[in-house]
Amino acid sequence: MDKTGFEPELGGILRQNSVYVDEATCIGCGHCAYVARNTFFLEEDYGRARVINQTGDNVGLIQEAIDTCPVDCIAWVNEQELIRLEELRKYQVISNIGLVGDGARTDRRSKMAS
Repeated sequence: MDKTGFEPELGGILRQNSVYVDEATCIGCGHCAYVARNTFFLEEDYGRARVINQTGDNVGLIQEAIDTCPVDCIAWVNEQELIRLEELRKYQVISNIGLVGDGARTDRRSKMAS
């Protein structure tokens, strides 16, 4: 069956590609979420960027967000690649990067103060 571009994983708007964040590579800087705030957000549990809405912002703004990423962990992918990558993500082990208030930094500071 041919795809129309209106599939839910593409946000219901005709687009040739979708955007994907490699969360294992992401450092949680937040640049993408600042630039294209309707497309990206920082996931709370691990502090990594994630796509919240494929069509939240226009293509130019999403590309600007991709270009601001200091570790190049965001890319345009076709629908089949997005499905494959999302399936692989289920098996990734992603460590917490130590966001303020998550206990990681608090514990370190407590140990240093002792």
